[in-house]
Amino acid sequence: MPDCGFPFRAMSGVNRKEKKYAKLMRNQPSNITFSSSNQGAGRSGMGPSESPSFTSFQGTVGGHVQQQQQVASSHQPSSYGEHQRSSHRGGFRGYRGNSRGSCHGYSQIPKFITATTFAQARAAEINAMLKAVTHKSGSQFLQSLPPTMRRRAMSHNIKRLPRRLREIAKKEVEKISQLKKEQSKSKSRKARRRHGNLLMEFNRRQRKNIWLETHIWHAKRFHMVKKWGYCLGNKPTTKSYRACYRAMTKQCLLQDLSYYCCLELNGTENNLLQALARLSSTDAGATFASVACLSGKRQGSLVLYKADQYPEKPLGPVTFLWRPTTQSESSSGNRQLWIWTHPALKMELLTELRLVCQCLDVPVPEPAPNECKTITHEPEKQTKVVGLKRKQQDKAGELAIPEKKIVGNGTRDPLTTVLWTSLTTGITIEDLTMEIMRFRLIGPLSHCVIFEALQAADVLKKSEGKEATETHCWWSEYCKRPENVNRHNCQRDILELLLGVASPAEISAGTVLGLTVGDPRLNMPKNRTTAIPDLSQPEDLEKLRDLRLNGIGAECAQSQIWDRNARNVVTETKISEQKLNQMRSKLLVPGSHLDLGSQESKIPILLVQQPGKMAGQEHTGWGSGWDILIPKGWGMAFWIPLLLFFLIQIYRGARAGGLQEGTKHSQYKGLPHFPDDFPDCPAGIQHSVETEKELIGKYNKYPPAKRPNYIHHGTMSPFRSPWQQLVEEWESQNQGGDIKLPVSGKEQEQRLEARNSNKKHIGVCENKASEATPNEEKPSEPDEVSESVTALEPNIGCENLQNLITQGTPAESGHFSVLRSRKLLKQISMWSQPSSSRGQQTQRHRGPAQVQMASHAVKSIICSHPRFLIWVRLSLLKKGNPVANATICVPSKEDLHLLVSDPNCPGPQESKHRDPFKQNCKALKNKKKRALSKAPETAVAADLGITSVSGCGVNLVQGLWPDQIQNVTSHCSRRTIGYISQGDFSLIVGCGEAQGFVSLLGLLHMMSNQPQDQRGLALVRNPASLQYRFAKINIEV
Repeated sequence: MPDCGFPFRAMSGVNRKEKKYAKLMRNQPSNITFSSSNQGAGRSGMGPSESPSFTSFQGTVGGHVQQQQQVASSHQPSSYGEHQRSSHRGGFRGYRGNSRGSCHGYSQIPKFITATTFAQARAAEINAMLKAVTHKSGSQFLQSLPPTMRRRAMSHNIKRLPRRLREIAKKEVEKISQLKKEQSKSKSRKARRRHGNLLMEFNRRQRKNIWLETHIWHAKRFHMVKKWGYCLGNKPTTKSYRACYRAMTKQCLLQDLSYYCCLELNGTENNLLQALARLSSTDAGATFASVACLSGKRQGSLVLYKADQYPEKPLGPVTFLWRPTTQSESSSGNRQLWIWTHPALKMELLTELRLVCQCLDVPVPEPAPNECKTITHEPEKQTKVVGLKRKQQDKAGELAIPEKKIVGNGTRDPLTTVLWTSLTTGITIEDLTMEIMRFRLIGPLSHCVIFEALQAADVLKKSEGKEATETHCWWSEYCKRPENVNRHNCQRDILELLLGVASPAEISAGTVLGLTVGDPRLNMPKNRTTAIPDLSQPEDLEKLRDLRLNGIGAECAQSQIWDRNARNVVTETKISEQKLNQMRSKLLVPGSHLDLGSQESKIPILLVQQPGKMAGQEHTGWGSGWDILIPKGWGMAFWIPLLLFFLIQIYRGARAGGLQEGTKHSQYKGLPHFPDDFPDCPAGIQHSVETEKELIGKYNKYPPAKRPNYIHHGTMSPFRSPWQQLVEEWESQNQGGDIKLPVSGKEQEQRLEARNSNKKHIGVCENKASEATPNEEKPSEPDEVSESVTALEPNIGCENLQNLITQGTPAESGHFSVLRSRKLLKQISMWSQPSSSRGQQTQRHRGPAQVQMASHAVKSIICSHPRFLIWVRLSLLKKGNPVANATICVPSKEDLHLLVSDPNCPGPQESKHRDPFKQNCKALKNKKKRALSKAPETAVAADLGITSVSGCGVNLVQGLWPDQIQNVTSHCSRRTIGYISQGDFSLIVGCGEAQGFVSLLGLLHMMSNQPQDQRGLALVRNPASLQYRFAKINIEV
């Protein structure tokens, strides 16, 4: 039907009007009803004859009225639909005029009504009308004023009203505010999305990645990253790069290193040393058997290798700590050792430890003590649970609540083995990951912060010991022995002596101090105060001198944190924050000190001194500080007091740092950072692969016009350093005779005489000329001689080369390693003439005599270490800012002459390279477009011929070389000898500094062909630049 939609439009309009009318009449009394036809009367265009004027009389008047009403109602349509259908039959819209189907009026109208009966029936309406008239609404006090006196400000400021209306307005405002409170508003989106039970939600979110105890504090202030199975703070959200450096230099910087893993070894001293000796070598430095470390008063550090594989297959750096011997341990002969390692190194190290300790016997797994369990209550015992409205329900139902929050490792499976025991050696290995918290304080005021925030625990008396036996049994038992009390008093005196030390660098490196402190939450100041050292002359000046010279004795390094039972008791008996706040609220004087007496918690801790910059002769001691080892569960209890004492004035630069600040701290100290600066370790290789994927993904997000074309810059690997290919190419060049080494005058004469005796056709005149002519006048003669000598053979200066080949050298194993032999590093460091960062104080640091590079020593190093890298630190002579993956090249003779003639020259420049893959990329792009236009649904990257167009069998990206690169050393005009692992502008020196690795063969080749006053100069070029910069190579040991 063509007009079928017309009535429905009228119908929808009527429905809207009905709803509007119902909204207006919602406050009418409940005993008054209106029919649907009456609602439409007068509002839908009905005529006077169509309006049922007395339908509101139903059920209220006499019987004759009711009968008339029934009769009248029988003549009218039953609904609005009938009215619409009858009215639209005439072809008109609405109810105007008389239509064929409309009602023709009411024939029976009452002639009279009784006033009393009618008024009685209308009593409810009259009361509602009177109530509406007498009731004063919210705007009644404003309506009582004439319009000329009304002001907008009167609605929110009562004092703008006349005085006669202020009391009324106050009452009305109070009523309105009370109504608003009763009518709960809908919560904000943030509040609605907030979980009803945060504890349950936080425990659920810790199943994949471990949260530190300070995670929530860091999550509000740091950029968080997920690394190595942890959620860690990378860097602060505020602009604090230079502020953190100032904190490390002048004040204090705090870091949470609790993600480092601790492995505990128990056994006899001989068995432990015999097993661990297979993982290290004395050639690389101190080992586990160091005398100072073995006594327990020093912390040691070293690089571990796979069993009996030194100097190849390293695992990574670790720090270790021996427990000082006690009387019980000295009689039994058992020792306890803690090995702290990076989480990326934990599994490989644990495998090697089990191998060398013969702990291959797997015991029955013990349930993890920190696992969050769920308790299901019975239906009879109803427990009132707060927040049922938005609380998530698990399998146990609504009444399933977590017993307590996760403390420690929340990702560990309760069936996972954490303890391994050897039946042959008796050695036990236990995983203490997240069982001990570790905080690091860096800066000259770190010991002052510790002194202000921590106070030594009070010794319990006999009367107090009985009261504290139930809660602090370990401390009461500890104080019963006089030797323990004397040790505790000695440790307290040493802590007080630390306040007279200007910097932690004055203390011996790795010094350990055991201590038992009270609850640090009770010692927090009302306001943030400054921790400043007291440099006045102390009373015990001799003790302070002895502390600086000899450090802390092994007796004072003892602590009960080594005891597992004591740690568990301290964690379980910790007073919650809620109870502490309740106790504070009951104090007579608010804000006064809360004294718990014998009920105060006693926490055993360890203070370990962290040495600062030790390599080189510049800024010695920079970056020193202290590490605090505390039991689990007390992280935030120590974190907040430490912050309050050195986050004193945010404008003075004290900060809390993250992973970025830790990397810069290692870079400024001149130490390799794990895993960035360990390319030969499994963790370092994995880190470089992940970093390369991340950088490639970021590079591909930019269009080709907004990203650098590394092919034009001559950079073959901008996102990852090809160490393996670098050492292989230098080794092949050495075997081919391309590396030229200088030969001294005496060696030249001896080798020429031996050659002339073997070759009879050489004339005597040529031999005399070669002996008479000095090296300076004939520079080409030594080059020719050196060319014949560089082709190394096993019987020339390489006595141990055959043994290395039989054992499997790095060249045969196909892997490279980093040189860590301290003897060879010192020798090469003397050859490179270490100088200051700017190269302006070379003469002062050079020493009394310059060291000559003996050719036999160089050749022996080359023969025994063909595929080795060496870690170097580079300092730019002039301006420049090196970045990661920058190339380290050999300067030519012209470059060195240019530097001598013009000291302010920036350096040579690389010519722009041609892009051989440009046309292939365009063809690939066009082919992909055509394929997508033909079959967009079935177009796949494999069907587009990506690999066939490139011709390299790999995916081709515009601006990047294919994966299979070649000739990394001779691709550019200057030969490449290494790459930079990390670099930036150094705030401690004031110039660009970088750390990286160079090929050992390439470094010796470069230094042997350089003048003695310019030995160690190299060129550095960033991946996205054509400019070379002069830099000085420093090998600091």
